[in-house]
Amino acid sequence: MAGLLYLVATPIGNLEDITYRAVRVLREADLIACEDTRQTRKLLDHYGISKATISYHAHNEAERSAELASRLAAGAVIALVADAGMPLVSDPGYRLVRAAIKLSVSVQPIPGPSAVLAALAASGLPTDTFRFCGFLPPKAGQRARVLERLATEQATLIFYEAPHRILETLQAVEQALGPRPVVVAREMTKVHEEFVRGTTSEVRAQLAARQAVKGEITLLIGKAEAPAADDTPIDAAVEQLLRAGTPRMEAIKEVARKRGLSKRAVYEKLVRGE
Repeated sequence: MAGLLYLVATPIGNLEDITYRAVRVLREADLIACEDTRQTRKLLDHYGISKATISYHAHNEAERSAELASRLAAGAVIALVADAGMPLVSDPGYRLVRAAIKLSVSVQPIPGPSAVLAALAASGLPTDTFRFCGFLPPKAGQRARVLERLATEQATLIFYEAPHRILETLQAVEQALGPRPVVVAREMTKVHEEFVRGTTSEVRAQLAARQAVKGEITLLIGKAEAPAADDTPIDAAVEQLLRAGTPRMEAIKEVARKRGLSKRAVYEKLVRGE
């Protein structure tokens, strides 16, 4: 008889943020697969759960997925957890879920804490439409390209970010998206929980004034405004900015931002004389 794979959401900070069902499933599972066994052990000890654990992280995911799939096929009940929040959301687990489905093993999510949804709900930004984009690339050029592709997105954008990169990321957001409203949600559900709200430059200034920025960070960016109708030809609009002393690439960027277009689209229209 095939086993069962549970995907168990765990607290993102406060250990009380776990469901009764999640505690029961962790107690009853044959094995708990953890991103970091030491981190999960703190949670298990808090609830008096004595259960075998096994590491399952980005560096051993391919090998470990095959091993765990074999156990599932033999009838084992396995609970997969991340260090915090829902497994698979910017965390390992996709390979194991795919393997379980291929084996016709039941995959059951145990919902619970989510940094994305918690930050969105308390942000004060529009919640009707949002897009979670994981972590931004650490390299400046790649990060800028990702942000530029999202410039016209009519949704609240949500990212995870490392504390040592948040200042340069906010600067990149300002350069690529303009003066958007942003929220930095830091250390959610923990003792030093904080929401820093304002424009990109305001939030960056607040954080830059500190001796250091620490803790888990979720960054939220307000949606792009719907572009105003403008019948001025692209080349004329760019030329107007050039005459005002704006450098060519900045002029192209500005026209693209105002019209909800990518820089490439504006450049191609210029080449065609549109």
